[in-house]
Amino acid sequence: MKPKILLLVSSLLILASLAMVFVFVPTEANQGVIQRIFYFHVPVAWVAFFAFFVTFVAGIVYLVKRNPLWDMMACVSAEIGLVFTTLVLITGSIWGRSFWGIWWTWDARLTSSLVLWLIYIAYFIIRAYISEEERKARFAAVVGIIGFVDVPIVALAIQLAPTAQHPNGEIFHGGVKGLMLVTLLLSIAAFTALYLLFMVVGISIKKDERELAGIKEAMKE
Repeated sequence: MKPKILLLVSSLLILASLAMVFVFVPTEANQGVIQRIFYFHVPVAWVAFFAFFVTFVAGIVYLVKRNPLWDMMACVSAEIGLVFTTLVLITGSIWGRSFWGIWWTWDARLTSSLVLWLIYIAYFIIRAYISEEERKARFAAVVGIIGFVDVPIVALAIQLAPTAQHPNGEIFHGGVKGLMLVTLLLSIAAFTALYLLFMVVGISIKKDERELAGIKEAMKE
């Protein structure tokens, strides 16, 4: 899909979700206005998980086919995933500080999320310090594949070890319904469209960088 179309679609979805979050959706009875951050916190978490899943799949395909396009896809998706994981940690901390009075607690969900963030920091450290392209792509693919193991751990953490900050999955037990559910799904669609836009633009940039590097190498010879 063309970037201009994705830009238009993602912009419209984001505007619609913002209108729902700040105008139409009812205020949650227990938490009040601060609960509205939920409609950003959950969608950015979804995008982070999906992005790392794409990195996982692209890494496997790269190791099989050794096509640089799959490495580009894995890298760009990991970049997006890392940014969105950072947003998960930030929005979660703001939500926790406003409602529970703490910025951080070492419960299963938060700890595993931080570990996930650190894994993909390591992924980019590897990419930065290995200069040979094929070797870099191979090592990064392995880290991206292994690192994805932490994603289901993060996702299932509140089912396995619920806490006051992360009760046992209200989304999956009917706690979110009506306009709240519509708003959540719209926000997820908006951030997913934004992910697709970033992917298309990011891969295009990676292709240009690779082409430029090839031209530079040819000029040296």
